[in-house]
Amino acid sequence: MCDFSRYGGASREWMAVEAASPTPPPFGSLILDVMRGAVNAEREAAAAKLLPTFADQVELIDVTIPARDGFALPGRLYWPTVVARSSPSPSPSSSTTTAGPAIYMHLHGGGYFFGSLSSEDAICAGLAVETAAKTPVVVLNLNYRHTPEHAYPTAWHDVQDALAWIHAVAVPEYGVDPARVVVGGISAGAHLAASLVLEQHLGRLPQPVPAIAGQVLIIPTVVHHRCYDGQLAQLTSPKVSSFVENEFAPLLPMSMITFFTDLLHIEPEELGPDNLLLCPGNVAAEKARGLPPTVFGVCGLDPLRDEGLLYAKLLAERAGVPTDVHLYRGVPHGFHEFGVDKLSVVRDWNATMINGITWALSKPAASNKLDIQVHGEQTM
Repeated sequence: MCDFSRYGGASREWMAVEAASPTPPPFGSLILDVMRGAVNAEREAAAAKLLPTFADQVELIDVTIPARDGFALPGRLYWPTVVARSSPSPSPSSSTTTAGPAIYMHLHGGGYFFGSLSSEDAICAGLAVETAAKTPVVVLNLNYRHTPEHAYPTAWHDVQDALAWIHAVAVPEYGVDPARVVVGGISAGAHLAASLVLEQHLGRLPQPVPAIAGQVLIIPTVVHHRCYDGQLAQLTSPKVSSFVENEFAPLLPMSMITFFTDLLHIEPEELGPDNLLLCPGNVAAEKARGLPPTVFGVCGLDPLRDEGLLYAKLLAERAGVPTDVHLYRGVPHGFHEFGVDKLSVVRDWNATMINGITWALSKPAASNKLDIQVHGEQTM
């Protein structure tokens, strides 16, 4: 039985940030379009401010990815200048092709509701530049479709179609290595990534493609909050659950989780613990064996804390999957937006993503134990 409540509480740094931040309006009190437009504009402005830092180190290439229903999904490649661009070419000594760079598909956070292509420019450019300093990697940023206009499972299908595009287009036209595809994301994007990886592993994708090489799940949700009995059963008591401890947490309280998931308009017959597209964290251990190396980044002051750590425990201890697990103590879901000048643990978040991509590509061995690397200050 597990009790992760020792990772709860707020750090002094976070308390100072929270005290200096203006009180936001009640979430959901604004018209949906107005609220989404304002948040996306703020995120895009922040990204545009940081993007010039990488201007001479990365090329941005806009692409269009066809969805199965004919919709044109916007995508953007971030190609580091240190990584050569060429199609696969035969080796001089054989008829086999010379492997190109790896590719990391990034799926943004935002509760399936917020986010745009440009809102991720700084994150993706930084990942491309910093990761390419270690191994040749390019980044693909996918702007999957959002609620409420596009209900479940549209976003899930979009990321599956983007994976198919990588193999149909990015491999032959851009020369990326089909055996070195890593997927990952933040929050809702991590949910989509975890679902994509598991669906492929279970042979459920509409188009078979080479196995994904790794996944990077940052502040993930991996179980729908109405399908949580299996997680509660693994805890020493429901009272120590992060759903209870962090019910009113800053940035992502439980009421906001409900708001976001309600906008998915999931049909009642689809909402169950055995729906692994929605609840990859509920996969049986025997079905999870053979999943690729998995990186986790989890916040202590987050309602989603326990489901991330329980999924990591299942993969590491029961399924024999190589895992790299990081816990950011004292900070809430999405703390990264405040920057390293206000929260020093942001450095650890950045390092988790950068190092996680290269770690996953290194074909690490499984340790068969849950080893949580804790970052950040002691909590109050």
